[in-house]
Amino acid sequence: MERADVCVIGGGPAGLAAAIAARQRGLSAIVVDALEPPIDKACGEGLLPETQEALGELGVAVSSEDGCRFRGIRFVERGTQVSAEFPAGQGIGIRRTLLHQKLVERAEDCGAQLRWQTTVMGIAASVVKNSRGEIAARWIVGADGSSSRVRRWSGLQDSTRNTWRHAKRRHYHMKPWSPYAEVHWAKQVQAYVTPIGAEEVCIVVLAELPGDADFAKALGKLPELHERLCGAELASRERGAVTAMHGLTRVTRGNVALVGDASGGVDAITGEGLRLAFRQSLALAEAMGRNDLSGYERAHRELARRPLRMGKLMLLVGRNQRLRQRSFAALASKPQLFEDLLAIHVGQASRTEIVGTGLELGWQFLTA
Repeated sequence: MERADVCVIGGGPAGLAAAIAARQRGLSAIVVDALEPPIDKACGEGLLPETQEALGELGVAVSSEDGCRFRGIRFVERGTQVSAEFPAGQGIGIRRTLLHQKLVERAEDCGAQLRWQTTVMGIAASVVKNSRGEIAARWIVGADGSSSRVRRWSGLQDSTRNTWRHAKRRHYHMKPWSPYAEVHWAKQVQAYVTPIGAEEVCIVVLAELPGDADFAKALGKLPELHERLCGAELASRERGAVTAMHGLTRVTRGNVALVGDASGGVDAITGEGLRLAFRQSLALAEAMGRNDLSGYERAHRELARRPLRMGKLMLLVGRNQRLRQRSFAALASKPQLFEDLLAIHVGQASRTEIVGTGLELGWQFLTA
């Protein structure tokens, strides 16, 4: 039987971040995953400035050489465009596999023990049963994704909300045409465009129905994007995923804690999934270091509050065409308003600024 202070089930970015954060607190850590690195996932591959800051606290650095920088966010729908730049710093598009490899290397450098190609069969008290034997751990961390078995095994299934959407991702060999990450909108579908290299672009299509996430069908509704991609060469095979926006009543029970998508999530269109996972990992390590997970429960709720609100707003705008058209008209008539909204989204606005922006948005919406 192996022994460690922390056993992390799941070796994706959230699990590796949890192990790194635990090692930074002086706790021994073992990570168990049935796959082997690098682990890929169909996602937008854009890291917002806050996400890079959290990565830095974990000791992981990303540079312009790793991907492609972008200045802000642009919304596009049939001739209407609104853009806003980040109030501080820049985003970066980076291949998910490269990000995962960086986290693997950092975890190894920290002294975390990584058990790849190891299947977990169950947990009991302080023991993780796996295909190699058993691991005795003071803390068990579930980082095994939105369909988490650890969540089920530990009785943490109670959900406060649950919205699922389907995603398809492609990479294209082409020069990025914009210094922004773009979100293209149409009825029942959105496409998230991220520059990830000097000659490469990542496209993720999001829709509530599986058929609407089909690339050919989606691009038929997104003429500006369809024209850009016409004749472009694919740089990878298409991958699919499910993105969920859901919250849990609790994320800890006894000596078990959940992080990342296993602990709830926000819709992929917010671009906040990785930031949440990294921040949760840092908060969890602090709580484990204090031998009290109640602090992690509080921190987890606080971290999720802003992204969940933004996620619900984005989903509402995506479902209601009239609301979306009026909103875009309001933002186009006053570009500073979109800058203010982006500052709120990335946590760079005070409470007073948030209230003022909300009032201004309401007025612009009424007069659009």
